[in-house]
Amino acid sequence: MWSLFLRNLFFTALQPGLVTGLFPYLILKRESQELFSGAFGLLQYFGILLFVVGIAVLFDCIVRFAVQGDGTLSPADPTKKLVISGLYKYSRNPMYWGVMLILTSEAIFFESPGLWIYALFIFIAFYLFIVLVEEPRLRKDFGEQYEEYRKSVRRWI
Repeated sequence: MWSLFLRNLFFTALQPGLVTGLFPYLILKRESQELFSGAFGLLQYFGILLFVVGIAVLFDCIVRFAVQGDGTLSPADPTKKLVISGLYKYSRNPMYWGVMLILTSEAIFFESPGLWIYALFIFIAFYLFIVLVEEPRLRKDFGEQYEEYRKSVRRWI
């Protein structure tokens, strides 16, 4: 159990941590954005709300992968069981939605054109990864169970 917890912690820091933390920070730094000007408007509050929702979605998915799937969010250490409960009843990729909500919240909060462009790039990368790598692996690993799931649940929403 501790091994699974530590692996999930490591891959969470590595993957969504870099994508939603370090890289946006570097983009803002390059734009010479002031991280906290002290003046919060409607956009900043909306950004915070989206951020909280994105974190909740991401956390729920990571916990489900560990508890129900007996694995991690990383393709290097995938789940051993297909996870189809919770948000996965409505979307085959809610974890990606969680990350996209976080990136969108950061772009809104900081009013950053660079973060909008980055979020678009990440969405395209996610889409290509899902279609070219993840879905074929799931077909191979889970066979008919995944095919039935794929037919009944949309890729996004």
